[in-house]
Amino acid sequence: MDTDTKRDGFRATAREALLAGVQGLVLAVVVLPCGVAFFALTLISLALIPVGIGLVTTPAVLTGVRALADARRRLAAQWCGIRIPAVYRPLPPGANPWTRTAALLRDPQVRRDVLWLPVDMTAGFFTALAPAVLVFFPIQGFLVAAGLWRANVRGPGDVYWYAFVPVTGQVSALGAAALGAVILAVGRRRTPSLLAAHFRLARTVIGAPDAALAERVRVLTETRQDAVDTSAAELRRIERDLHDGAQARLVAMGMDLGTIEMLVEQDPAQAKKLIAQARRNSAEALEELRDLVRGIHPPVLAERGLGDAVRALALRLPLPAEVTVELPGRADAPVESAAYFAVTEVLTNAVKHSGADRIWADVHHTGGRLRITVTDNGRGGAVTGAGSGLAGVERRLGTFDGVLAVSSPAGGPTMVTMEIPCVLS
Repeated sequence: MDTDTKRDGFRATAREALLAGVQGLVLAVVVLPCGVAFFALTLISLALIPVGIGLVTTPAVLTGVRALADARRRLAAQWCGIRIPAVYRPLPPGANPWTRTAALLRDPQVRRDVLWLPVDMTAGFFTALAPAVLVFFPIQGFLVAAGLWRANVRGPGDVYWYAFVPVTGQVSALGAAALGAVILAVGRRRTPSLLAAHFRLARTVIGAPDAALAERVRVLTETRQDAVDTSAAELRRIERDLHDGAQARLVAMGMDLGTIEMLVEQDPAQAKKLIAQARRNSAEALEELRDLVRGIHPPVLAERGLGDAVRALALRLPLPAEVTVELPGRADAPVESAAYFAVTEVLTNAVKHSGADRIWADVHHTGGRLRITVTDNGRGGAVTGAGSGLAGVERRLGTFDGVLAVSSPAGGPTMVTMEIPCVLS
């Protein structure tokens, strides 16, 4: 390693130590007063609950405590890359003050935040102050050695001290400078890790031990509910299509056959007309049933797979569409079905709302994920908010741990990317 590389490494380490010292000083200035204030307010609010005042103040105070804890979580991630997980229970909507206060006090995460306050204003204060001391305390030693700072007076005889070094002359002043240099050298290497120790302490107290599991349970609960809602909506659609389409035509055909039975001997010509009408009704009912079956699970999807099903879908579009497929095998039938209907919804949205004159679709599998990209050259502005067709696509994919990403700047183009983790047979 050459001299320039060593010098650059030394400078980088020194900058990191100085930054950690400044950050520690900022934390030390904020930690103690905020911790004392919020802990006192929490105790007072809890004590006032029996007289009713605490029912109003406690939710506000606990919300402030949560904001303080969230701020510390953000700083831990930004400054030291330490993630402090948190899982707060949702509050019941429209709850009265008593229910809201009780729900907050029963939340384990809220209780952890409150118990963190006394830890933060004691051990947290000192772990935040330690980096600042290692960075800035040596400056006093150098100033003492230069005669620009009088160290602390300890004991008789007008003896000045810098840490444990008595400053009585030039030699002892050089000792103060040497001690400051040693502290600075230690601080240059240890200050970032000491700052990280402050955030690790906070993570130990307020970090949710089962955050990943709780988040997974929440996601599974939401996707299960979405799957149930989607299935119910699909059943209602099938019922409506059968009732309004094929069933109505079959009923009409049955009535025509009854009339034909009465007219076959009295008015054969009229009976022939009704037979022709009944034949048309049966053909139309059969076509509607075929369309309904294709809407439930297209035969081309079952027989040829997702790639050919998307190609067939693109051929029926009123716009030119180019489809690229790279699938070395087939996914499970439920995954293929979800991907197919997701593509169908995205293509339908593009035709109806984008104003595009061309569409591209790319279907491939890489890294254990089925990835589908649909791009159009329309006006852009597509969003995934509530009421959007893309929100339904997102829910459908979420059932399989899939994700949806939309890039649609004003003026276009719009790119919708869907990914589903799966393996191909």
